[in-house]
Amino acid sequence: MCEFCGVDNDHASDSGSRFGLTRRQTLDMLAAGGLAALGTMLGGFGRAAHAADDDVVRIGYLPITDATALLVAHGMGYFKDEGLTAERPTLMRGWSPLVESFAAGKFNLVHLLKPIPVWMRYNNNFPVKIMAWAHTNGSGVVVGGHTDIKSFADLGGKQVAVPFWYSMHNIVLQYALRKAGLKAVIKAQGEALAANECNLQVMAPPEMPAALAAKKIDAYIVAEPFNALGETKAGGRMLRFTGDIWKNHPCCVLCMHEEVTTKKPEWTQKVMNALVRAEIYASANKKDVAKLLSKDGEGYLPLPAEIIERAMTHYDAKAYGETKAITHPDWKIGRIDFQPWPYPSATKLIVESMNDTVVGGDTTFLKKLDPDFVAKDLVKYDFVRNAMNKYPDWKKDPSVNPADPFTRTEVLAP
Repeated sequence: MCEFCGVDNDHASDSGSRFGLTRRQTLDMLAAGGLAALGTMLGGFGRAAHAADDDVVRIGYLPITDATALLVAHGMGYFKDEGLTAERPTLMRGWSPLVESFAAGKFNLVHLLKPIPVWMRYNNNFPVKIMAWAHTNGSGVVVGGHTDIKSFADLGGKQVAVPFWYSMHNIVLQYALRKAGLKAVIKAQGEALAANECNLQVMAPPEMPAALAAKKIDAYIVAEPFNALGETKAGGRMLRFTGDIWKNHPCCVLCMHEEVTTKKPEWTQKVMNALVRAEIYASANKKDVAKLLSKDGEGYLPLPAEIIERAMTHYDAKAYGETKAITHPDWKIGRIDFQPWPYPSATKLIVESMNDTVVGGDTTFLKKLDPDFVAKDLVKYDFVRNAMNKYPDWKKDPSVNPADPFTRTEVLAP
């Protein structure tokens, strides 16, 4: 078992091998925009139709707190309360295998980093729908104890891991790098870097703390609990919380196949009722949720409760203010927060930002995207709004303005 992530698997062997593919082959195919080709290799996206005809809730998730809504809805019995049968959620160890499995129809409910559905729908013509936000904030940049990095400007000439090219982490990191006068690049390990270049590489979240401790990378940006784990077990330091850069930013979103939402609207509504109820519970009971998710509770995340609790609640403005990991205590956000409404303003900003973000593979599809169209076409608003009207306590989350809960203006640090 890995001391950094608690997962029994050997990190190096993690792959899409159950489909007969190595991880390298899979990543190459995905980076090249080859999701459609991958689907063909897996037997075609027609397999997703089997999920559409199945009334069992089948969840795929990564071992990160971004999956909280899915896991709480299962662990607290909220799906059962809606009259639904839900299998125990299946833990996946990287974004690529989760995307592959969702595309192949193994899961009918997943959480994905918000830029992934943009890429799936408009680069790969896969009919994914964003159904709600899974949470807000909840990520950070952790730097190695072996480095002298104290600000984003110090990331020049350094190696930084991101969880996926199409991720909020990559967008927020590169926003901060540009503000610091640095340039994000993608170069082979060992290739020379200019003083103003920061080299990025994709790495599965569970692998990051171990890679940092081994000095294979200088920093990483990722979701919790791998920041808390990096701080406590890998000798890392929190450089900056992402929520301190983009106030209450979305990160993971809850996704379904579009066919499911059109063929089974009653089933879809029940699923969304359970998820909204789960986010309300998580917002008000973070410590209890940490215990539930941990291996000391239901064991959805393979880490002890104390690590998960730190990942969900430890946002000390005084201590982190001294190192400038928190520079906006007046924003009054949490280390992670929960509210489900998918604000169109954030979707538009993400689409615009993706054009400024360096990624591997072909990005020509981004040039054609209209942010207003994407905000209307990619997101399914009616089911989540119905659920939020049924459970109005979502407005109590500190990230929501109860006087105008369905609109907001995006706020980024200057």
